[in-house]
Amino acid sequence: MEFDGDELAGIADLFGGLTREELERACSELAYRDAGDADAADADVEAAERAYRLVAVGTGERELLVPGPTAFPSLPDGAEDLPHMLDIERREVAEGRALDAAEERLRRDAARAVEAGDDERVAELLDATYDVEAWAPGADLAEVRERLDPER
Repeated sequence: MEFDGDELAGIADLFGGLTREELERACSELAYRDAGDADAADADVEAAERAYRLVAVGTGERELLVPGPTAFPSLPDGAEDLPHMLDIERREVAEGRALDAAEERLRRDAARAVEAGDDERVAELLDATYDVEAWAPGADLAEVRERLDPER
């Protein structure tokens, strides 16, 4: 069973945030339920993070993955039963912490992409700056856009 970034964001959103291990376990549970094989879960969490569908937020004692600025969270079939299957309480992650984490990562990713001359990644990140600003009104990533595209 394959999970796209929006489904991973939907699963994380169902709980308010999940650790990487919990998200992978949730996907395994759904794959087992669907196909009888927990190993059939195909969830590329790193790709979802790279695409800003998920954002990792440090909460002090652990890092939680929450829906990111490019996500359109959706729940895969059977996901509504995950809170009972996993026995994980809903968590609250402050919106400001998620924004700070997304902005910080976007700034780092932008610096790396420009340094590497990776035009494809620069274009992706340029789009992501607008998504972050729409996701969190008040965010201002004009300086990041300037760095990504100085001729703009």
